[in-house]
Amino acid sequence: MLDRRQHSRNRVYYGGKVAFNARNSTLACVVRNFSERGAKIEFENSAMLPDRVDFEIERRGLSCRAHLVWRNRNAAGLAFSNVQETVRETGDVIPLDLARKLRATERANRQLQSRLDQFLTEL
Repeated sequence: MLDRRQHSRNRVYYGGKVAFNARNSTLACVVRNFSERGAKIEFENSAMLPDRVDFEIERRGLSCRAHLVWRNRNAAGLAFSNVQETVRETGDVIPLDLARKLRATERANRQLQSRLDQFLTEL
């Protein structure tokens, strides 16, 4: 197989996460090699990944947008989007755990607003 990478990757063994579907769907993965521009990830079924994903390696403090360059049954190659492209697409780059907390807080706010509206209609 012809390696067309412009930057070499280091072999690693990190735990990672891939998120998609507005960060409502996540998959745990193993990062096998890594560079500033991309990574090779392994997990059970790469066929279910969309072409664009949010990628996180908690150990390295990395959270970014990425797109699939290749995939096979149990692995996929990701190329990281540059920061300016990510900011243009999403408006802001935030880590996956903060996005989950934000979504939970928004859900709690909706529930409280609903209870408040119910209370005000009873008066």
